Amino acid sequence: MKSFSFLLLVTAFSLTATTTFAQRQDILLNDNWNFRMNYQVENSSWSRVDLPHTWNAQDALSGKIDYQRNIGNYVKNIFVKPEWQGKRLFLRFEGANTVTNLFINKKHVGEHRGGYAAFIFEITDQVKYGVNNEILVRVNNSVQLDVMPLVGDFNFYGGIYRDVHLLITEKICITPLDFASPGVYFSQKNVSAANADIDAKVILSNSDNADKTVNVTVKIFDKDRLVQSQKQSVTVNKNSNKEALLQFSIKNPHLWNGRKDPFMYRVETSVEDGSLALDKVVQPLGLRFYHVDANKGFFLNGSHLPLRGVCRHQDRAEIGNALHPEHHQEDMDIMAEMGVNSIRLAHYHQSKKIYDLSDETGMVIWAEIPFVGPGGYADKGFVDLVAFKENGKLQLKELIRQNYNHPSICFWGLFNEIKEQGDNPVEFVKELNVLAHQEDPTRSTTAASNQGGDLNFISDLIAWNRYDGWYGGTPANLGKWLDDTHQRYPQLKIGISEYGAGASIYHQQDSLKQTTPVSWWHPENWQTYYHIENWRTFAQRPFVWGTYIWNMFDFGAGHRHEGDRPGINDKGLVTFNRKVKKDAFYFYKANWNSEPMIYLAEKRNTRRQNPLQNFMAFTNTGGAELFINGKSYGKKKADELNMVKWENISLEKGDNKIEVVSGGKPLLRDGCVVKY
Repeated sequence: MKSFSFLLLVTAFSLTATTTFAQRQDILLNDNWNFRMNYQVENSSWSRVDLPHTWNAQDALSGKIDYQRNIGNYVKNIFVKPEWQGKRLFLRFEGANTVTNLFINKKHVGEHRGGYAAFIFEITDQVKYGVNNEILVRVNNSVQLDVMPLVGDFNFYGGIYRDVHLLITEKICITPLDFASPGVYFSQKNVSAANADIDAKVILSNSDNADKTVNVTVKIFDKDRLVQSQKQSVTVNKNSNKEALLQFSIKNPHLWNGRKDPFMYRVETSVEDGSLALDKVVQPLGLRFYHVDANKGFFLNGSHLPLRGVCRHQDRAEIGNALHPEHHQEDMDIMAEMGVNSIRLAHYHQSKKIYDLSDETGMVIWAEIPFVGPGGYADKGFVDLVAFKENGKLQLKELIRQNYNHPSICFWGLFNEIKEQGDNPVEFVKELNVLAHQEDPTRSTTAASNQGGDLNFISDLIAWNRYDGWYGGTPANLGKWLDDTHQRYPQLKIGISEYGAGASIYHQQDSLKQTTPVSWWHPENWQTYYHIENWRTFAQRPFVWGTYIWNMFDFGAGHRHEGDRPGINDKGLVTFNRKVKKDAFYFYKANWNSEPMIYLAEKRNTRRQNPLQNFMAFTNTGGAELFINGKSYGKKKADELNMVKWENISLEKGDNKIEVVSGGKPLLRDGCVVKY
């Protein structure tokens, strides 16, 4: 699927005999910044950095609990061309954590409070034309009681960790100032296989001192074929905004159908003043309809679709959260390989790139704001302050408006593990739920709970974070809890927002023994067992509308001191550097991905202590045969979870070559050498 830019598309127009084209310019400003921490006051303390950048890539990821939570200063000089005079100039930040203040030529322009959404400032009247202008950005990642999140089991990396753009438009344009959204919104109404009604809302901005009448044209394309086109004349008063509404109806639409067929139309929205083309924004349009049934789960386009999901944090080894496009692409490729069809983007607004990739890959997305509770830690995720609640509403508006047109997003998440004790967030969550439906009546709200109480009955859907078999109990407890909850509240649409167990690829054991989560011993085989048993539970309960593994990848948490090193939450199915896929990854791949595969579990346990060993393979080919040192130990059929087991197999002294082979064409093999 061709990738369509969600905002700030640089579109080069060619001249024709009848039309003169203006140009929206988008200039990336990632290179050659000077950086210093706030306490480095000497003039010689600046260092050169490129964006994306975080100052916590080393200290937070080394397990330093008091990693730097301070103010970082970024300075860059840009030459403002004299021919830009008479146009409009904006600085767009894709993400900076947490509070950002912008200065142009040492004069304060504005502030943004929140570390995960994009934000934008108009600088037309602050710059000087024909000379260099100094941009100073001061970013503060310290905890502040009026900004979400207050706590979290992840690192709050400081810095300008996503791209920065200089955007140049004409005086009248499709506004980039509506909460940093694209300024174009496609509302899907009455969508079915037979027909789709779409409202296209376009917000125009006029900074001129005179009223302007312009034409707004919206064109819907199927690749290069024009499907529909409409034009509307709009008068925008001086120094004001005006909305244009154009309505479409498409017969027999090609639907966006998840991983099966993630088809999207391309929509071009342009603004013309007579023969002069002023502005243009290109957006994706993926038409789909869905609902959740309390007994049968999630349905996409009328067909039942069990949501086989994972949660994803936006950081990785060595670079923290300062990711480049290829990192998001690699993550998406790994998730797609496992057979994932849904992603919970926890616990905050993530990069535009990952939403684009989700559209193109066909992932069903749960997107959420960083209203995060303490989990099992101290402090509290909610304070009953007006400023805190207003910031939460701001971040929810930013999340919805910036991502409104992504077909992959089906759920807006309102909170994660918020508690009712002390300052009670129930009334505030009700306000968030109302706001979400006001902003977007077409999508469902949900939340991730870890307790009982009124919080579980506000959003359209509810899900729970459950760790039966890791933080106490056994995997068998999960099925009982699900059945009891479903029986007690049959109208409740129940999901599982998190389930998982830690694992180090360096921790191997012959026997299957449950470990202590906060210990330095996280054996991989317990994680594998945990996921097998949890998935067994979910596979038998179609009323669970979605399940989300915590987590797809290991991630940074500076306060953690467990597993094979401090500073890492190792519940991922893939290591922090994305180099190694743990055994549980292949269990899910065998169950979720139909591409023929076979995988021998516990290959990293190369030194065995007991002469009698059990062996297990994951395969979706129906069965496999085990060979040890070339001798067959029998063919076995795979069970209902695509596992094949051989028990009480004797090893020889020394090296033993273990191999599992499936009977397909071509033959699939996997193996290792273990020493006894």
